[in-house]
Amino acid sequence: MRLSTKAQYAVRALVDLALHSGGKPVALREISQREDIPLNYLEQLFLRLKNGQIITSVRGPRGGYILARSSSHITISEIVSTVEEPLNPVSCLDEAGGPCSRGTRCVTHDVWKGLGEKIRGFLDAINLEDLVSDARKNLCVPLPEEKPAVSRPG
Repeated sequence: MRLSTKAQYAVRALVDLALHSGGKPVALREISQREDIPLNYLEQLFLRLKNGQIITSVRGPRGGYILARSSSHITISEIVSTVEEPLNPVSCLDEAGGPCSRGTRCVTHDVWKGLGEKIRGFLDAINLEDLVSDARKNLCVPLPEEKPAVSRPG
C-alpha cells in the first residue's frame, strides 16, 4: 500500500506554508520553488485543500494562501483524505464500492478494516504543527516574522 504524490506533496506544501506564512499570504510559486513541486500540480492540490477548508486564498498583488485555521487544528489525516482517494487498504472497504461481494463469508475483512483504522488513527494523532515544529528543529528554519497588528483609532 502506497500513498500517491498527492498526499506527500500536499503535506510538504502545507508545512512550507505554515513555516513561511507568519500570518501573511504565501504565493504558490514560492512554495513550488522551495519544495520542488510542479506549480500546475500544486495549483490542483491547493484547489482541493481550499475546497476542504484547510487553506484560504487571498487575492491581490500580495495575495497567496494562508491556513484556514491553526496548524495545531489540522491533522495529517485530514490533509491526506482531502487530496487522496479513501485511505483503505482494500477496495471492498470503500463506501463508494458498495457492500463487499463476499459479505459475511470474508474471513479477512476484519484484518483489513483494522489496518485501515490503525492507519487513520496514526495520521489523526499527528497535526500540522507537529511537523512544523520538527522542521524548525531539524532544518533550522526560524520563526517567520508576524504581520504587525493594525491599530485602529478608537
